[in-house]
Amino acid sequence: MQVELSLTLPDNVQVDAADVKTITVYAMFERGILSSGQAAEILGLSKRTFLENASLHGVSLFQYDENELIEEIEQ
Repeated sequence: MQVELSLTLPDNVQVDAADVKTITVYAMFERGILSSGQAAEILGLSKRTFLENASLHGVSLFQYDENELIEEIEQ
C-alpha cells in the first residue's frame, strides 16, 4: 500500500519538500513505523548512510526505555 501526503504550510515557513520528507521518514523510523531499510529506501540512501545520518536528525539508534537501559547497564 502506498500513501501520498499533501501538506500546506504557512508562507513564512521556509522548508522545502525534501526536508519535510526527510524529517518525516526519520520520525517514522524513530517511532518504529519504518525499519531502517524501508526508511533508507524511501530517502534513496544506503542503509548505512541512513543510520550514519540519524544523529544529525536527532534520532538515536538505541531505542531503550528506562527499565531496559537499567537492565542493560546492570548486566
